[in-house]
Amino acid sequence: MGDPKKQRRKYETPRFPWQPDVLQSELRLIGQYGLRNKKELWRHKTMLSKLRSTARLTLGMSETEGEKLKKQLLDRLMRLGVLPETAVLDNVLDLAIEDLLERRLQSLVFRKGLTKSIHQARQLITHGHIAIQSRKVTSPSYLVLRDEEAQLGYAVKSPMVDPQHPLRQTLVAIPPRNEATSENVPTQKERGQ
Repeated sequence: MGDPKKQRRKYETPRFPWQPDVLQSELRLIGQYGLRNKKELWRHKTMLSKLRSTARLTLGMSETEGEKLKKQLLDRLMRLGVLPETAVLDNVLDLAIEDLLERRLQSLVFRKGLTKSIHQARQLITHGHIAIQSRKVTSPSYLVLRDEEAQLGYAVKSPMVDPQHPLRQTLVAIPPRNEATSENVPTQKERGQ
């Protein structure tokens, strides 16, 4: 089982980390989603890789053997909000890393318009100003379930609850990535940056 003081890595590093296209895509995702470092990105990529491998394994099984595993995998991803209710197993193989990164608490706080920037969302989360169903969550990488998304807001004891707080005066809600078009994406000036 290992030494409890030393945790194991929860991510796998890329095979060829010094390729320019790999570096650029990683840096773009880190900046776009406000990640702290590449380890956070690699953790989500490893999670996506494991989901895909489970889907491939299930596709290779007979229908009777893989039915339970298939149902569990699809139910988990539907609860997370990564897949729609009408999804099939092939949709798991089509998932991109952005689909998982959009379900992070940090991304949803910014998209909901509770903060001015994705980096400010991370700061408010770690300082305990964000809560889900009056339960404070201090991990920016927490994957928010579809049911919990509606209860996302400021913590009860946070000074941010006051609508007259200076930070809340300049906030505008940002539409999610898949619904955004060039007409309804606010400019930086409209967001107050």
